[in-house]
Amino acid sequence: MSYLVALIINPVAKNTTKSKVQKAIDYIKSKGFNLEVSYTKKTGDAEYIAKEYVKNSPHIIIAAGGDGTFNEVINGCVFSDIPVGILPFGTTNVLAKELNIPKNIKDALNIALYNKPNYVSLGKIESSLKSRYFVLMAGIGYDGEAVYGINQTIKKFSGKGSYILSGIKTLLSYKPDILTIKIDGTTYYGYSIIVGNASKYGGNFKITPDASLLKNNLYTCIFCSNKKLDIIRYIGGIITNNHLRFKDIIYTVSNKIEIKGKARVQIDGDYYGTTPIKISSEKDAVKLVF
Repeated sequence: MSYLVALIINPVAKNTTKSKVQKAIDYIKSKGFNLEVSYTKKTGDAEYIAKEYVKNSPHIIIAAGGDGTFNEVINGCVFSDIPVGILPFGTTNVLAKELNIPKNIKDALNIALYNKPNYVSLGKIESSLKSRYFVLMAGIGYDGEAVYGINQTIKKFSGKGSYILSGIKTLLSYKPDILTIKIDGTTYYGYSIIVGNASKYGGNFKITPDASLLKNNLYTCIFCSNKKLDIIRYIGGIITNNHLRFKDIIYTVSNKIEIKGKARVQIDGDYYGTTPIKISSEKDAVKLVF
């Protein structure tokens, strides 16, 4: 019996090339699998394509792209029984780093095709307009503002450089409002928040180092100052892994978070919208292969 593998490819992901795509296709076929390949054309396509594939109960759906592509495919497969595999072709590939999935195409595909799937928890974010799931993190405030300001053309050619450039531009003009954060009945106040469902952020940085996809909870890091020098200090603390020692940073673990005030929000590196929002942890929400 030959199993069906569905491969969803984001052709504009930074490290996607025709030769890499062909190598992936040839390798999957060489292992005796039936293969269906779909290419995304615009934002949202990967989620729609994944939902359509789920109806046909494939052996696995493999997402080839970056963290935004992975997020869409996971949203398309949430609470189904179809495993999701990861082929990292994106800018930072934070999820691949979190799951220790290598960049080498054959090695990554061997994991997707032959490793045992694991149920993992997801974060669920809800506003008055929409709800979505995230696998890595939600960033509210400075983080969301920086993602909102990313130039997509620059991102395609410079990758991580586009995030750094937008972060600098955001810092120069950033004038945030105070946010009210309710976590399991306790109220906190701050200007920026990172809610982590996974430990890694922006590559190998760890803002919420205790978070794990295998845990049914979320770790929240609240930055309590809006002063530019303090924001620079926070960034330095994250780079040196000392930020959780700062007295003006609050670090908590919970299952439910409510954020009120006015701020932009990103999830898994892509812009989501604005507060107010509610965030919760959803246990065993999707099957990932790693």
